[in-house]
Amino acid sequence: MAQEEKPSPWWSGDRHADTRPFLAARSAITKATRAWFDDQGFVEIETSILQVSPGNETHLHAAAHGARRRRWRAHDTLLADLAGIRLQEIAGRGRNQDLRTCPGVPRPRARHLHLPEFTMLEWYRANATYDAVMADSVVIVAHAAQATGIGRFSFRGRTADPFAEPELLTVATAFERFAGIDLLATVADGQGDRESLAAVVGQQVRITADDTWSDIFSKVLVEHIEPNLGQGRLTLLFEYPVPEAALARAKPSDPRVAERFEIYACGVELANGFGELTNASEQRRRFMLAMDEKQRRYGERYPLDEDFLGGGCAHAGSKRRCAWFRSAGDAGERLHHR
Repeated sequence: MAQEEKPSPWWSGDRHADTRPFLAARSAITKATRAWFDDQGFVEIETSILQVSPGNETHLHAAAHGARRRRWRAHDTLLADLAGIRLQEIAGRGRNQDLRTCPGVPRPRARHLHLPEFTMLEWYRANATYDAVMADSVVIVAHAAQATGIGRFSFRGRTADPFAEPELLTVATAFERFAGIDLLATVADGQGDRESLAAVVGQQVRITADDTWSDIFSKVLVEHIEPNLGQGRLTLLFEYPVPEAALARAKPSDPRVAERFEIYACGVELANGFGELTNASEQRRRFMLAMDEKQRRYGERYPLDEDFLGGGCAHAGSKRRCAWFRSAGDAGERLHHR
């Protein structure tokens, strides 16, 4: 009689017992956030992951799928990244409050903290100010923490109370406080002056000959600003300089900065949000500049999403992304309670 085959030790329950707390926490957070959005009157929508354009960001690299449809002409379809264009189009066509959860990937400057993929929660409030979604973000973090019994976050020796009043800090103030840099003095007419920023940064970060203003900005942010954020409580970092606006509109009272913000705990970015740009011609200009830079750096560019530029962009309101639900072993899940 043949000996009964034994299962691989990899399938042993003991081997994976340490993942159970993460799965239970993820489930609790999902239920709590969905309940809150339901009470607020949001409608959950599942958008397509295959797109003509995954997002027109310089450093975004999407995977090609190869599926073709007549209306997409000769373009290969690509797996969508963080842009959330489809949801924004829906918000711009009559929906007021929508949300979705979907896979996402971190931006280049965050990849040292995150796994290659996480689950993202994204929501829109059409015809709302971006102050409203800033307030949403604080509530969502508190609900997620409460659902799992977290009293405070901790990560690499840092702690943050998710229930305390958050710190509000403009990007310009943060650069002055933590790096001694007058950031907005290097911004004029919607553009960053690369040489001016390089001069004031000096030896604080390594600057290469082909670094742009945005490259230098990101290096200072990562090395000197972010480690100081979310200490003891959450930090809302807001009013990004307009060269870093992405999909955000410029602040009406100060066109040097944009209605963009990020939320931090223990030096880790948890989420970001915008007051969405609704000027299609300006958004097209930004996309083209980003794709020109992408072509210069990487030898490729993505097509523009004409459906978005022709309709959705013209009517969207304020957006929020929360990369709260992450895979086991990710930095976000090591923000644990004590």
